[in-house]
Amino acid sequence: MVVNFALVQFVPGGPVEQVIAQLQGSGDVFEGFAGGGGDAGGASAIEANDSYAGRQGLPPELIEELKEQFGLDRPPLERFGLMLWNYLHFDFGESYFRKIDVTELVLEKMPVSISLGLWSTLIAYIISIPLGIRKALRDGTRFDTWTSGVIIAAYAIPGFLFAIMLLVLFAGGSYWQLVSAAWPDL
Repeated sequence: MVVNFALVQFVPGGPVEQVIAQLQGSGDVFEGFAGGGGDAGGASAIEANDSYAGRQGLPPELIEELKEQFGLDRPPLERFGLMLWNYLHFDFGESYFRKIDVTELVLEKMPVSISLGLWSTLIAYIISIPLGIRKALRDGTRFDTWTSGVIIAAYAIPGFLFAIMLLVLFAGGSYWQLVSAAWPDL
């Protein structure tokens, strides 16, 4: 929770920077950090010793009002304690991007998450139970050794890399276009 708090509170691109970018009409919070929008010889926001990249041209009173609105005028330890208190009361705040309550956002996405969880559990058991029975019956054979090697290799592949591999192989990559052939409207 400390790492999550630090990332949300101290990494550039927070709620104050987003509002400032919207007020200035740039829409890109990270423009000053990524080097976009200016020449290489100009002074960047970091070089100007400024706490916010989008601050140029806005009155300091507005910046202070935004800090107060998002609670960034309080000390970090107090903000962390308030965050824990709110979490204990199931108050997760409002999404900065969608402008709706986070609880509503989670409940909106819950059916898809439950469906994916149930399907993945079902598929895992449909594969693992018959495979375990067959491996037990053929203990020490080439089948047992070969499948053990495949299982060890599968555990070594990170989940995100395996997901990308499946997308490339089956969902319209340059190899087997099974999904796109079966459902061309996707």
